[in-house]
Amino acid sequence: MKLTDSFKGFLFALVSVIAVSNVYIFSKAALIEVSIPQFGVYWFAFGLLWILIFAWYKKTYHILIKLPRSCYFVLLLLGLLEVVSAYFFFKAIDTITNPTIVSFIGNISPAFVIALSFFFLKERFNTLELWGILLALSGAFIISFKGNSTLNDLFIEGAEYVLYSSLISAVTALIIKKKIEKIHPIILTINRSFFLFMFSLIAITLIEKTWAIPGSALKNIFIGSLLGPFLTVIAGYLALQYIPLSRKAIIDSTRGLFVLFGAYLYFNDFPRPVAIVGGFITIVGVLLIAFGKARKRKLKRN
Repeated sequence: MKLTDSFKGFLFALVSVIAVSNVYIFSKAALIEVSIPQFGVYWFAFGLLWILIFAWYKKTYHILIKLPRSCYFVLLLLGLLEVVSAYFFFKAIDTITNPTIVSFIGNISPAFVIALSFFFLKERFNTLELWGILLALSGAFIISFKGNSTLNDLFIEGAEYVLYSSLISAVTALIIKKKIEKIHPIILTINRSFFLFMFSLIAITLIEKTWAIPGSALKNIFIGSLLGPFLTVIAGYLALQYIPLSRKAIIDSTRGLFVLFGAYLYFNDFPRPVAIVGGFITIVGVLLIAFGKARKRKLKRN
């Protein structure tokens, strides 16, 4: 039986979502045993290795020669932004007890992308997207809010790291959106892994001064790096060859549910009911944003 393009796109998008969901699980398991610099060296060394092997297999090294000189500054800027964004992301994973919370709060990232597109690219958003932004922000607030009287103890510890990471990721997405036609996705992936590996290398040399980590942590890093920096990206790009970005975004919105299930199986940990409610609100927000983008694209074609 021949598979339709839509079904192929759905399968690749689903693989991408399951892979990125497991990043939250395996990175959390590894960070319980090792520091962030130690984690980063091994995680991004493996991730860089996988993507270089893939680039060699696809024979895409010639695209480096054809890269315009003006793009090198863009790659430098993106690399530095990715370092800061990834640091805050894994800091949040390390700080917040349940990785599901990080995933749910991270659903505000599309809201940041739309807001920044409005201010810097002069793009307009429709009613569905506006409601999606409001719901995503409301859900993130519900998840993060502790209700204590003092300002310093108003939100759960680590929620701010997710916000920083999501905001910087939105800036990165905006830059990539403007330059994607000049820079191949494989170059972007290699650039990201290279910068993160080099930063981790510097950090472990200056701060940790030890490379030794437990075998169990190395196992979790090995599996997670294969799923995260490699399989998530590759499956995501393959999905976009068959289905529109808006449809992939709808499938991506289910990420939190996979993380929720995985965290319960792996850590036997379940978030507070109010956090789950807030998480579902952020998912609805992301869905509205995706449907809003699809509607906008349909109107442009007509």
